[in-house]
Amino acid sequence: MSHSRLALLSRSDVRRAARAGCLGLLAAAAAACASSGPITVTAVPAPLADPSATASAAGAQTSREVSGWRIDTREHVDLWLHGFAMLQDDSSLVPYFRLGYRAALLQVRPAGGQLDANRPQLQRRLSENANLTSAQFLALYFASWDDLRRGADRFIRDGGDVRAARTQEDLRMYATLRTYFPTGEDREWLRLFVQSLDDERTRFFRGYWIQQQQRRASMRSSIESLWTGTYRPAFTRFMRNSMQRDGSILLSLPLAGEGRTLSVGQRDNFVTVTFPAEGEDPRDALYVVAHEVVGTVATAAVRDNASAAEDRSGETAKWTTLAAVRGGAMLLERIAPELLAGYQRYYLTLARQKPGAGDLSAPFAATFPLPSQIATALQRQIDVVLGGI
Repeated sequence: MSHSRLALLSRSDVRRAARAGCLGLLAAAAAACASSGPITVTAVPAPLADPSATASAAGAQTSREVSGWRIDTREHVDLWLHGFAMLQDDSSLVPYFRLGYRAALLQVRPAGGQLDANRPQLQRRLSENANLTSAQFLALYFASWDDLRRGADRFIRDGGDVRAARTQEDLRMYATLRTYFPTGEDREWLRLFVQSLDDERTRFFRGYWIQQQQRRASMRSSIESLWTGTYRPAFTRFMRNSMQRDGSILLSLPLAGEGRTLSVGQRDNFVTVTFPAEGEDPRDALYVVAHEVVGTVATAAVRDNASAAEDRSGETAKWTTLAAVRGGAMLLERIAPELLAGYQRYYLTLARQKPGAGDLSAPFAATFPLPSQIATALQRQIDVVLGGI
């Protein structure tokens, strides 16, 4: 799931957010915020997290020293996604979160906190306004939980009015937050959600997150070794030619095959992917990288081969989700064919299928079907990007 142009999106439209630029001029943002409609603003995202935010993660310093795309983690990103995972029931073909995540966490976290107490109210607003689902990207704009919490507090206190911004940085932050939370009801949801997560972090999540980083240290090392030693060079041509030249691949505890990608130009990029647990396959993280980095061409292939009527009916949104899954397989077939079968098996399993032995191409195509013209266009665009044209 990618997000590069901030706009008010329905759940089905989240993936369709344009991926090539993030936000419009700050002056235009201030004017747009005065209206009741969606706004588009342009800004560089918040700086990368303070190194102390991930100091507990094994190998964090090493990953920061590696140039180009690097493996990392972010506690506040995981906390933010954890909150959504604990609220949302997910029956999507490609789930937003790890299968069984909420049930597993309910077994280990203490009950009775504010997230539990406020869950009915938070869920009710999510069901009333599906646009709030797109706010899953918000944590990627902030360097830490404290920064996000303080920013949200100021934004809520000022009633979401960008004219109350004191600095250019505040204006950028307010414009971003207002995109996701334009109404008073939405800002009240944000206030309650942040309050609930702050309590969740203190009571449970911070300790759990640190423990999981320690337990998955060897898994992280395996992923870093696969990435830096073998597969980063394989991905480099495609990523460079699709303007994804530098950034962070964030390993995230709540996520599975539907990543969270934020693209803001050539260098300020985040690709947030699954963090496999002990005993799982480290290549799972690379499968999700492939799924995410083809998002631009997947969106373009669908957009260029769908009618206005299909867009209005929701068909294009469905096809864009399917095109990202199929596109990841097409990319791996070109750059790392030894990963193709594992990729197909991984996404079939997420789709609650039972992959058998042998060639999985037929069940994979049947589970993630695309109109032939879109599949052909998708393959052609991947070839064009790899060719550097």
